Amino acid sequence: MTFVLGGLAGVVAADRPDLLAAPTLEALSRSNLLERVGVVEIDPEDSDTAATQLKFSLDPHVLANCVVVAGRREGEERLGGCVVLATTRADINGIVRRRLDVRKASFLPMARAVGLTGMEYGGITPIGLPPGWPILVDAAVVERPMIVIGSGVRRSKILVPGAILRMLPSAVVVRDLGMPIAS
Repeated sequence: MTFVLGGLAGVVAADRPDLLAAPTLEALSRSNLLERVGVVEIDPEDSDTAATQLKFSLDPHVLANCVVVAGRREGEERLGGCVVLATTRADINGIVRRRLDVRKASFLPMARAVGLTGMEYGGITPIGLPPGWPILVDAAVVERPMIVIGSGVRRSKILVPGAILRMLPSAVVVRDLGMPIAS
């Protein structure tokens, strides 16, 4: 089976586990999703969203980004992931802050995000985030028939039906999580 989107053509993830970060591979295996998602090898230089879109002639509405966020409440740090379309940005100080039940939410610094997720910066994906972290997924993402997300490493991308993200442990579909990017 092949997965095709724009200029990206991938194979079933089960056929190329070497293209997935260890936590991503483990999560896909545990959830029996290795046969339901595709993976495609790319040049790490093309990993950033804008570069991927340009290089592979992709509609920006099929690219989704995952960011790692944190906040504190009563001395307790609360971490989570947010997945939004590339045409939007996560409502960190509104919806995310309320969902994490923290006073202020912010992006996790790069070194910490990499260390806690076991994934490469620029390739972080919701698939394989640490257990117990809420994964807030914009409803617009799960409504897409196919999306492109990170694989946990910069040298590949995952092609996945958006609806599969709602199946991830700790996933919460949130309407209007992604806010349009001001031009």
